[in-house]
Amino acid sequence: MTGARGTGTSILVGVATLLCVATLLPLAALIVSAFAGSTDAVAHYASTVLPQYILNTVTLVIIVAVLATTAGVSSAWLVTMCRFPGREIFSWALVLPLSMPAYVSAYAYTYLLSHPGPVQTGLRNVTGWGPHEYWFPDIRSLGGAAFVISMVLFPYVYLMARTAFLQQSASAFESARIMGRSPWRAFIGVAVPLARPAIVAGVALVVMETLADYGAVSFFGVQTFTTAIYRTWFSLGDRTAAVQLALVLVSLVLLVVALERVGRRGKRFSEAGRPFRGLHLSGWRAGLAVLACTLPVALGFLVPALTLVGLGVSLDVSWLDARTTGLIANTVTLATVGAIATVSVAVVIAYARRLSGGRMTQALGQLASFGYAVPGAVIAVGLLIPFGAFDRWLHHLMMATFGFGTGLLLTGTIAAVVFAYVVRFLAVSLNGVEAGMARISPSLDSASRTLGAGQGRTFLRIHAPLLSGGLLTAFLITFVDIMKELPATLILRPFNFDTLAIRANRLASDERLAEAAVPSLMIIAVGLIPVVLLSRQIARTNRRRGEVSAADASAIEVIASGEAKPDEVAPSVPA
Repeated sequence: MTGARGTGTSILVGVATLLCVATLLPLAALIVSAFAGSTDAVAHYASTVLPQYILNTVTLVIIVAVLATTAGVSSAWLVTMCRFPGREIFSWALVLPLSMPAYVSAYAYTYLLSHPGPVQTGLRNVTGWGPHEYWFPDIRSLGGAAFVISMVLFPYVYLMARTAFLQQSASAFESARIMGRSPWRAFIGVAVPLARPAIVAGVALVVMETLADYGAVSFFGVQTFTTAIYRTWFSLGDRTAAVQLALVLVSLVLLVVALERVGRRGKRFSEAGRPFRGLHLSGWRAGLAVLACTLPVALGFLVPALTLVGLGVSLDVSWLDARTTGLIANTVTLATVGAIATVSVAVVIAYARRLSGGRMTQALGQLASFGYAVPGAVIAVGLLIPFGAFDRWLHHLMMATFGFGTGLLLTGTIAAVVFAYVVRFLAVSLNGVEAGMARISPSLDSASRTLGAGQGRTFLRIHAPLLSGGLLTAFLITFVDIMKELPATLILRPFNFDTLAIRANRLASDERLAEAAVPSLMIIAVGLIPVVLLSRQIARTNRRRGEVSAADASAIEVIASGEAKPDEVAPSVPA
């Protein structure tokens, strides 16, 4: 029996290892292709446009990181540690911008703030100024792109920071207040440093998403590495130069990941103790808190969504015609299949790591997280190389052997698109699945083995029911991410197979913003459903966590007062 279980574990670890190695296929293809080709084109780029690409990319990342950190940390602190009107609503409303793709927000703000748009038109009507008699910030610029991207990505920082603030004990903050520090100084000097590992992790996600963005920067005309890769491959036809640029971008992304891990090494979140009861805000302080939480939600979700609604209503067209319905079906199908495939692979890897604690299985998680740090355009380019080579080899083989060709079996297929999604978003699903498995006591595995159940039966009868919440969360997050993914879908999709994102991008690129509003609104509507479900689940989890923390705090107080012995106080068990 033990030998059978050992064999089963070895097989599972072997399968998980193969799946993780498969996620490295794009990187391996990029490395081989980059070093096999000439570097003359990249050398020319290095002396002409490459410095500008680097400067634009770095500047964009810095501005987005600062804006997203400011909005995410401040709003997380307010809804977690303060009490003011609307606090419960803001706790979940601040997650809504996650349903807004950056490129969709870019379309809305371009219509709203461009020279012929309603804001500048109204300004000219009120003041009587002519077209060149006033200054107005250009939304189609690097600064505009940074603003739009930061307003839809700050929820990553918000969620990570809020989790860290919820885990903090009130003792440290109250000690700072007793020593005479104001709430603001205690926040800066105590709460933020304790939450720094979580904040850094959230900012790292924002930075990687910014480096991966294609739709918004392309629409605003900002030349970054991602847009340069796409244009070099598909517009200039220089595959070797595109691959070499992609490898440079991968190096930058891996540098960000390494810096994040170095900054997090040896640090941990403060452990939960007596829960913080919250600062009561009233008067102008409550007003400022409401304003600080309203602005990110309004700028990241409400303003672009309402702008697109206004544009869509102005069109005398059916919102759900046959073409739009087909686009919705394609989008939902890709997102559903991609999310199921990604979560399934994550379950195999997570279960293998749980059963085997060896160094190799621990390294699986590091391998699996590679894809999330790489832009979708780079993954697509990395997959086109081996897939195209395989299709050509098989086609020539079949022609020589049987007299007929096979055509493209992998390139330009749904399978290639789903494979790219698995590589890109495996880390997202894996984090959710492993977080759920970490809450399952190892004693349940031991009891199941004692009763003679195998690993498969143990997973189906014990782990799967207990993991249902974590699996749902992983599926919803991956579904939303896939639905918003543009460059990988744009490059790898089958011929004449469009999605809502591709349709919106094509119309916006032709400056048909009013027509682009309809598919853009459909993207938001489809993505809003899982985001709302996530928000409600987060709210329920936070309430349960608060109840557990309160029970633990009461138990500690009873023990400290001497009214009961430690073993007489029942420990709280998370729901």
